[in-house]
Amino acid sequence: MPGSLEIAATVFFALAVLHTFAVKRLQHIALRFPEGSIGENFFHLIGEVEIVFGLWAGALVAVIAALQGGKEAVHYVESLNFTEPAFVFVIMTVAATRPVVITAFNLITVVARLLPLSKTLAFYVTALVVGPLLGSFITEPAAMTVTALILKDAFFEKNTSSRFKYLTLAVLFVNISIGGVLTPFAAPPVLMVAAKWDWGMSYMLANFGWKAVIATVTNTAISAFLLRKELSAIQLADEGPQGAKRIPPWLTSIHILFLALVVLTSHHPIFFLGLFLFFQGIIVITQEYQDELKLKESLLVGFFLGGLVVLGSLQGWWLKPLLTSLSEFPLFVGATILTAFVDNAALTYLGTQVPDLGESLKFALVSGAVAGGGLTIIANAPNPAGFAILRSNFGPEGISPVQLFLYALIPTLIVMTCLWVLPGAGG
Repeated sequence: MPGSLEIAATVFFALAVLHTFAVKRLQHIALRFPEGSIGENFFHLIGEVEIVFGLWAGALVAVIAALQGGKEAVHYVESLNFTEPAFVFVIMTVAATRPVVITAFNLITVVARLLPLSKTLAFYVTALVVGPLLGSFITEPAAMTVTALILKDAFFEKNTSSRFKYLTLAVLFVNISIGGVLTPFAAPPVLMVAAKWDWGMSYMLANFGWKAVIATVTNTAISAFLLRKELSAIQLADEGPQGAKRIPPWLTSIHILFLALVVLTSHHPIFFLGLFLFFQGIIVITQEYQDELKLKESLLVGFFLGGLVVLGSLQGWWLKPLLTSLSEFPLFVGATILTAFVDNAALTYLGTQVPDLGESLKFALVSGAVAGGGLTIIANAPNPAGFAILRSNFGPEGISPVQLFLYALIPTLIVMTCLWVLPGAGG
């Protein structure tokens, strides 16, 4: 039976989920107050999706302190692992720098030129395929950051429709969620299980990777076809994001080196945070080739994920029995649905706590977790990064979680079909 702490955590978790779906409404309420007033600022603040889970996590810690004392509250927070929020903060900041974004832009441009399509259509398709698949090598949070920045400059800053923006955002989130499954170290839900279940590179490529490529290409092709009229009217600039001057090759190499070192030390926060401090020194020295570091956006994303850790770590009392009660296909579908409301890495982590879980059940759990990673902002760790980068292009009320969910349904169903029907551990 769950204790009072588990019940409180589940109540706050449910309230946080409901809060994320209400953020657009809260932003709308803020517009009713005079500009700069306390009322406007308050509703704008609680309408920022990045603060939602941190806010309710703070409420949970306050309840623990009230019921069990301050020492117990501190002990609980210190017992948690905040490596992932810290890593996402660092990798998002490094990946959002001008040399890294320009490098990714140039790579996408080169690949786009090989396609027998118009310049704009080819760039759109390549960005939504190559960008997410890069996540298998530079990690999904980094891939989300650079791809979102490239799409923002090329398409979201243009006079595109709400339909264009939501469909593109939905495909980006879904493709990022499956784009990191070619390797066992880049996607958070895979990373949680790979070592314990002995899932190496060959296993991931044979059972997940090639299916992910097919799903990514299919989602992007459908999106490009549906948006072909708007895409044909968009003229792309040649100079790349932020109109940047040519970046010296040595500086680009340094940025890529730091990015690689952060990825390689992703399990060691003291090390990658130390690297990050050195990296900021490089930024100061080379200011003429840099933009302002996106520290605020990255910190907010880290705060969001930190709140998810505080609340999510106490959900095992109901999630674990649910996972163990399902057979293969119901578990696959159930994991996809649950992922919309529970971070997919937390979901797969709970799977590692179940003894003697069969191979087909392992595949069902992880494939469902990655399939549903684009449905909501909380479904996959990189989503808040894309949300933070692109939300200003959706008007004063920001991105509607309901609209995102609806637009992501078909891309998610395509991923589910590819992962389950095509031959492999689940096919």
